Amino acid sequence: MSDFDLKEIERRMRGAIGVLKQEFGGLRTGRASASLLDPIMVMAYGNPTPLNQLATVNVPESRLITVQVWDRSLVGAVERAIRESDLGLNPAVDGPLLRLPIPELNEERRHELAKVANKYAEQARIAVRNVRRDGMEHLKRAEKDGDMGKDEHHTLSTKVQDLTDKIIREIDEALASKEAEIMQV
Repeated sequence: MSDFDLKEIERRMRGAIGVLKQEFGGLRTGRASASLLDPIMVMAYGNPTPLNQLATVNVPESRLITVQVWDRSLVGAVERAIRESDLGLNPAVDGPLLRLPIPELNEERRHELAKVANKYAEQARIAVRNVRRDGMEHLKRAEKDGDMGKDEHHTLSTKVQDLTDKIIREIDEALASKEAEIMQV
């Protein structure tokens, strides 16, 4: 028996789906989501700091995000960071609380977001195919080195291909779901 680990291949492929879902979380769909602000970094105390380490982010309604800044002296820096991010959000400051109304998406912007979602999905598919290629090369080497027979090589390579097909289907389903969410008016 070779040292081939199908579980490791699956873990690496699932990592691609994890990254894809994280990227999808940052795509604005016209509905408020706290994860929308995850990539924002604020210059605080001389260092770039993630927004979620300086404030509480809430979604009180479907078209509004509130950001409760803990240190009043950082309200201006947080507001600036949100304005300068390319999310297209315009914060309204109310003391230590920032209200971020989420504007409606127009048709053109929806199509642009759908293209971005497609690009993310294709990157995930490529990552999964790269993992499959690594696994297949490992199997070929093991067979060539005499660590496994032809039958075992064939069985394991079929399992790797089946796993690849399953993960690619999950990526396609996630993309279809995200596109439907983006296009929903």
